[in-house]
Amino acid sequence: MAKSPRKEETPQRAPILVNGKVRSHGRNRKPSAPRSRSAPSPTIPPRRTSNLDRRTREYLTPAEVEKLLQASGKVGRHGARDRTLILLAYRHGLRVSELVTLRWEQIDFKAGLVHVNRLKNGLASTHPLRGVELRALRELRRDYPDLPYVFVTERKGPMTPATARKLIARAGELARLPFPIHPHMLRHACGFKLASEGQDTRAIQQYLGHKNITHTVRYTELSPDRFRGFWKD
Repeated sequence: MAKSPRKEETPQRAPILVNGKVRSHGRNRKPSAPRSRSAPSPTIPPRRTSNLDRRTREYLTPAEVEKLLQASGKVGRHGARDRTLILLAYRHGLRVSELVTLRWEQIDFKAGLVHVNRLKNGLASTHPLRGVELRALRELRRDYPDLPYVFVTERKGPMTPATARKLIARAGELARLPFPIHPHMLRHACGFKLASEGQDTRAIQQYLGHKNITHTVRYTELSPDRFRGFWKD
């Protein structure tokens, strides 16, 4: 019995790869709606608002700091603590991380001194404490006698930088300052006040712990005293 001739098998075409994946022929693909180019992608976070868009300057005047100190007593149940925190940040140009890590062993009540450990490779220094600061710190010491950190929370732990930022921002709102504030503006306020009073730039550099004096010169550039003799009526 004669065998029927076998049909020749047509060779299968190799799949077409696109970016390492097999390209679909579109039989099961659903038509997608056209995407608007103006619509932002849900995976991209919104762009952060620049400081210049939020405020016209990055320092506070002495009058604004005084308003902030008065409003700090209304932020919460720890008015004395919050006011002392703002006072030391302003008078000693402390960064927020230097502020919340301040320990009682750095404060010498008898000599009226505070040893400031600077971060960001800054220069450590010893600052004098004035009467208003010593009285505020003694009151705080009575409230928290057995804790190593100067600024603590209700749970007896050290305050976090985020907590300090929130209470300072809230005090700025209660003081009705014309722009939102953050803790570093108190450091700038310290440098601005010292430069406006005509203090030596090198002394301000050591006081703020700047290794490079170019960071200190910005405060003397903002001082209006350089221009007082320009016009004489």
